[in-house]
Amino acid sequence: MVKSFRLPDLGEGIHEGEVMAVTVSVGDSIREGDTILEVETDKAAVEIPSPFTGTVREILVKAGDLVRVGDEMMRFDVADTDTGLVETTAAEEKGPSAEAPPPLPEQKPRTGKKGPVPASPATRRLARELGADLHEISPTGRGGVVTADDVRAFAEGGKTPTAEKKPKSVPVPAPPADATSKAASPIPPPPRPLTIKVPPLPDFSRWGPVERQPIRSVRRATARHMALSWSQIPHVSSQDVADITALEAFRQKHKAGIAEKGGKLSLTVFALKAAVTALKHYPRFNASPDPEAGELVLKQYWHIGVAVDTDDGLIVPVLRDVDRKSITDLAVELGDLVTRTRARKISPDDLQGGTFTLTNMGTRGGLSFSPIINYPETAIMGMGAARLQPVVRDSRTGKPEIVPRLILPVILAMDHRVLDGADGARFLRTVITALEDPETLMLTMV
Repeated sequence: MVKSFRLPDLGEGIHEGEVMAVTVSVGDSIREGDTILEVETDKAAVEIPSPFTGTVREILVKAGDLVRVGDEMMRFDVADTDTGLVETTAAEEKGPSAEAPPPLPEQKPRTGKKGPVPASPATRRLARELGADLHEISPTGRGGVVTADDVRAFAEGGKTPTAEKKPKSVPVPAPPADATSKAASPIPPPPRPLTIKVPPLPDFSRWGPVERQPIRSVRRATARHMALSWSQIPHVSSQDVADITALEAFRQKHKAGIAEKGGKLSLTVFALKAAVTALKHYPRFNASPDPEAGELVLKQYWHIGVAVDTDDGLIVPVLRDVDRKSITDLAVELGDLVTRTRARKISPDDLQGGTFTLTNMGTRGGLSFSPIINYPETAIMGMGAARLQPVVRDSRTGKPEIVPRLILPVILAMDHRVLDGADGARFLRTVITALEDPETLMLTMV
């Protein structure tokens, strides 16, 4: 029996990817779970497993191809007793036709069935960690793919999420005609929108030689996401500085001990804890607006994304439950997450679920910058380079004195639909108070 394999849904918000490698050849024998493709999606490289056992009949993609969820990738010869994602029809075997391919079927729950289960590697790993049997889970992903949300919902209550029902629109009846009592209304003037149509690019080669390079991979995903964030979120920012002289002394004192446990005691680790303290005091910073419903979604968990500079561009993996972890735990976990991110060993799940983002530009220099909020979050906090600066303060004698202090610029960008400048000032003051006194930071950790 000939089976057609299509690109499954690899996670929330992931619609396309670039084929990085095809790890099988025509004629190869494969088993369920064997890796057949490596696809780079939005900021993550993903290994695609085979959902069934059989022989590779035809490979329809190659390295460098841009593919979308639902695109046909390969065809296989499988035993009649095996099950796959989609069975190839006779028309498909003959080649492309004018008719569009049929939509992917939604599969039924696999209770008691031990055939292959289409799911991403990250979802399979999550199922193993939670002790969930993929065969017992009803899939909600396109083409019958089990998603990470399906696994979590099953583990929590034995039910998988279903699509929310949208309210039906109610037609508004036209007003009754009254031609005898009222004269015809005047024709309204034509609309004059304030929006403009983006003009086409000029022919740059008129002024000299040019070279075109495709925008791919991480940079392509970043470009799209930043355009979405900037166009949908009205940004407002607030800036302040923190005197981290005492914190730096504390960090130097304890960094060797943390290193022995496999962690790196960076300034970002302390900023994570200070940010969580402020987020719990001001929960609207840990929320997302729902414009269609006219509601604010307040999240009761604190997962913080940390921007990581890689050779491929900026990637934002997520540290989960920052409020429940110690400074040592965060130092170890953050170091591991950064290493895996730069090696492109993170999964799509590692990039999702953030409630707030932290970005530290200080390691690359620069006093200040304007961070863009990571949609659909409400705020992002950035840090510039900490530098020794002369500071005027009261001495023990009561007279002003000038002393060298290590000063850290802190920048906060907020969604102005939800938060105002005064909110930002209060949030930053909470963060700065925690950073300026290590003892206060330890005492305020929640």
